[in-house]
Formats: sequence, structure tokens, C-alpha cells
Amino acid sequence: MAAVLTAAMGLYIVLLAGRAVELLRTGETAAVLLGVGVALLPLLGIWVVVGTWRSGLRIQRLARTLRAEGALPDTSGLPRRPSGRVDRDAADGWFQQRRAELESDPQDWRRWYRLAYAYDVAGDRRRARETMRRAIELEERSQ
Repeated sequence: MAAVLTAAMGLYIVLLAGRAVELLRTGETAAVLLGVGVALLPLLGIWVVVGTWRSGLRIQRLARTLRAEGALPDTSGLPRRPSGRVDRDAADGWFQQRRAELESDPQDWRRWYRLAYAYDVAGDRRRARETMRRAIELEERSQ
């Protein structure tokens, strides 16, 4: 799915860049200024795609390491709602366990990874991303 979305974004970037070139070639002040603005959008898009892929690849590297160690977080035993999401109370309890683990060794990237996973299970995507960034930083420093 990520490859399909990246290809779609690539196509959009190419089309947008083409529009920017057309606007720049007109020579009219307003169109040229608009063309410069439109030309910045593909650059922003490329920056976002590259950053997203880099982050995803780093997270996958951590997951592979944890899988090899038999230490990937496991939520299969937690009760689920009909939608498939983990029950809120169970997710909160699981989260508290992961946070307590982290407090016992805050320099271990593995514990940060598991806490990020717990944030995700609890539905807090913003904190999950922040926490996963910390796990990545700590793992890279340990290399």
C-alpha cells in the first residue's frame, strides 16, 4: 500500500511540477509568482515522502530486531471492541505497564518502542510518533 501511495504522490508531484513550469513560461508577473509558489509544492511533497519512508524504514529495522529477540509487543490477549480496536480500559492498563517498564530503564530503546506501541493502541497517534522518534534516536546512538 505504501508503494502505491508513493507512486500516486510521485505522479501528483510530476503533474504539479508541469503546471509550475507552464506558469513560469508565461512571463506574466502574476503567473510567474504563482508558478514559483506551485513549484515549491512538489519540493515539499518530496520532502514529506522521503521523511515518511526514512521513518518507516527505521521503525521496520527496530521491529525486525525486536522480532528476532522475541520481544515484539503483543496485544493479542487484550479484549477487543466489535470494531477490532483494543478495549479502552484494557489499552489504558497495558499502556500503564509499558510506562512502568520504561521508568525502570529510560535509556533502553526497546522500552521506548513498546511505549510508542502502547500509545498507538490507546489511540494517541501524536505521542506514539514522538515516542517512536525517541526509540529510533536511542537505538541509533547504541550502534
